[in-house]
Amino acid sequence: MTGGEIAVRLTGRLGPRFVLDVDFRAPMRGITALFGPSGCGKTSILRAVAGLHVFSGSVRVGEDVWQDGRTFRPVHRRPIGYVFQEASLFAHLNVFRNLTYGLRRAPKDRSVIGLGEVVDLLRLGPLIERMPTHLSGGERQRVAIGRALLAQPRLLLMDEPLAALDRMARDEILPYLEALHAGLKIPILLVTHDMAEVERLADHIVLLHEGRVVTAGPLDTVLSEPGSVLAVRRDFAAILSGRVRMVEGDGIATIDIDGAALLTLGQGLAAGSAVRVRIAAGDVSLSRSPSTQSSILNALPVEILAVDESGPHERSILLRTHGGAAGFRARISARSADALGLAVGDRVHAQIKSVSIVANR
Repeated sequence: MTGGEIAVRLTGRLGPRFVLDVDFRAPMRGITALFGPSGCGKTSILRAVAGLHVFSGSVRVGEDVWQDGRTFRPVHRRPIGYVFQEASLFAHLNVFRNLTYGLRRAPKDRSVIGLGEVVDLLRLGPLIERMPTHLSGGERQRVAIGRALLAQPRLLLMDEPLAALDRMARDEILPYLEALHAGLKIPILLVTHDMAEVERLADHIVLLHEGRVVTAGPLDTVLSEPGSVLAVRRDFAAILSGRVRMVEGDGIATIDIDGAALLTLGQGLAAGSAVRVRIAAGDVSLSRSPSTQSSILNALPVEILAVDESGPHERSILLRTHGGAAGFRARISARSADALGLAVGDRVHAQIKSVSIVANR
């Protein structure tokens, strides 16, 4: 293992039936999502990394050994910040004193981020004198994140931080999580079972099922690999990194993705900016020849890399732009796939109905 990795290998039993047996690595940068259905072991892994639960195995963060066969560093000696589903603020302290509590428990020889930076990053200035009872759910969670950051962690652990919020509050706090990603060098392990959060926030994914790792790797790689277990989901979407080439007067932006040009609405985008693009498999149709009269703006020449079953009557088709490495999928009926005679290696045209900008990078 190099100094730039988080390495986790854990085995153990929870209750009479559930066995955890995981081994994965994650980069010491960006957001790694621990993703899977409820009960697959995500929170147990996070608690073990924090030192709150003891399993056999090892936990290493960079060159620091937090746990192995001879060593177990207790939770108070692990430089972590932990954000729970519920904000769990001190009810008798205002926002300022909740934040500075995090500073008081920070190691004296480690300074990652200052109070002023946290207040600016999470827009906490207007809230600084308020008591927790006078905060919304999203505001409380922002304060909890700020308090965790001010503990000067080497690793930030977030256990479904949006799960207790309603949709409006989630939409309110997501931009702040994106700001953490863009503005901080602290790696984040994020537990979630919401694919939309993964698409919007994660760089790396560890896919879990019944206490075991199904696959792990960079998000775009895991989503585009042939035979991906995620590809059969009806909400499947590819997440591709691109850069804005231009924004025209009619509001349409051209996004360069691995040499291919995609058109989308460009509100709020600037030429040269890095973006994340979401292409839902259900928004992609295939044609043997390009359509000359259509309201669909994107019709890309692509090669078929894989044809996977997605239920008895649907097919998930893995596609790649000509000469590029960017992969995305089309979800079509089995009848359409048979009628077109689609097979691996065929060159067809992908008509993309809607391209969403997930996040500015």
